[in-house]
Amino acid sequence: MPASDLKLIQNVFISKKDNLLQLVDILFNNKIEKIISRSEKFIDWKDIATVEKWKQFQQACPPSDNFLDKKKYDGRFLLAMPGAIDSHVHFNTPGFEFRDDFLHGSLSAAYGGVTTIMDMPCTSIPPVTSLDNLKIKYDEIRYKSFVDYALWGGISGLDRNKEKEVIRLAQAGVIGFKAYFLSGMDSFRDLDFEEMELAASYAKKTGLPLAVHAEDRAYVHQRQEHFEAMGRNDWRAYCESRDDLAEAKSVAKMIAIAKDSDCKIHIVHLSSKLGLDLIREARAEGVNITAETCPHYLYFTQKNFRDENIAPYLKTAPPVKTALDKEALWAGLNDGSILFVTTDHAGCNPKKEKSSFNFWEVYGGIPGVEHRVPFLFSEGFKKDRLTLEQTINLLATHAARYFKISKKKGELSPGKDADVALVNLWDDQVVEAKNMHSKGRYTPFEGGTFSAVVEAAFLRGGLVMVKKGKQEVGLGYGRFLKPD
Repeated sequence: MPASDLKLIQNVFISKKDNLLQLVDILFNNKIEKIISRSEKFIDWKDIATVEKWKQFQQACPPSDNFLDKKKYDGRFLLAMPGAIDSHVHFNTPGFEFRDDFLHGSLSAAYGGVTTIMDMPCTSIPPVTSLDNLKIKYDEIRYKSFVDYALWGGISGLDRNKEKEVIRLAQAGVIGFKAYFLSGMDSFRDLDFEEMELAASYAKKTGLPLAVHAEDRAYVHQRQEHFEAMGRNDWRAYCESRDDLAEAKSVAKMIAIAKDSDCKIHIVHLSSKLGLDLIREARAEGVNITAETCPHYLYFTQKNFRDENIAPYLKTAPPVKTALDKEALWAGLNDGSILFVTTDHAGCNPKKEKSSFNFWEVYGGIPGVEHRVPFLFSEGFKKDRLTLEQTINLLATHAARYFKISKKKGELSPGKDADVALVNLWDDQVVEAKNMHSKGRYTPFEGGTFSAVVEAAFLRGGLVMVKKGKQEVGLGYGRFLKPD
């Protein structure tokens, strides 16, 4: 790109170590060309944390005279962070698009400051369990995304003949493989222990992670059948059937498999202290196992099911747990035992699938890709549970490194894609479903307040979302992303 096409974001803070920031301008085209320091002095967050202090800082700051001939965007002294990465979403195209689709899901991602998503293989028809199915998926979505996307491969209905498909999927560029110990989908069935061992051996040969939904099938089915036989169809029965022991039993199995196979194992949507304790202990022993968690596990407990207005919207698998579990998960984020925060974004038509009086029949899923970034700044960083550096790592950097896309994504540094989200840490927003951009407009966070607002997002230098103004790139700008 000619030098005349370079652009500049002026007056933004970037994160340095812990809670330190630096005021900079960012010179970019499709990639970041240069980070221009406005001052060599770092700023402590506490010195600009209030609106009054923030405005005083702006008034004392001399205007930028960098590159006066370039197209400029006024960053308004907001935080510039690397475009967020959500490595666990269900956008459903093709097949289950009555719930959500790539168009709405990716637009919602952009409005949440997310410039890269990784779509799961299990909620597509056909599921992404073979190279042929991957091609069908890619042909359907290639012009339907606002943001960059990677794709998970899936392992379902396993036998020894599936090894070839696993390898072919890896060669085609999937980001990893998803498998279930407990699945509720006829089109993507769960695996028993022996099958999961086989799946791990296949994934190991590719060098890609095996991501596992960790709930024990026999344990959950036995308890659910018991409760249903008693005529119990309430949220308590659902939660009791899928308690912390259900998760821990499966986590323990995956630790054993990780030890035997040395496969890169990843536990998705971790919900319990019991499961976390097992993972923390295994990691200390050098076992190759990681975990993620989601905003709903960090905010809600089972007491929130008593609120009939949000109870059906809060249903997920696994369900949220107790206050003890919630605080343990925050501690896991803080000490590095949990590698990143995802959403498990899974929307539906709430009038049809979130309205049954039989809680067993209520669809389990939350469309959260738009809320994750402001949530973690609001509830993590601004409530002193996390440093600014940790927050950005959990939203972008760690995922880029784990999934081997860090040559392009996850950091604000020269040579990386110009993926930048501008976050206002001095403003609040009330969460309202009517303002969401996903197809399923509902959220258990309804009426809550986040003390952070995503104002704009750039993807490979193109303004893909701006709250006030006109976006420069749109549908179809998102590209298929493969591991480096």
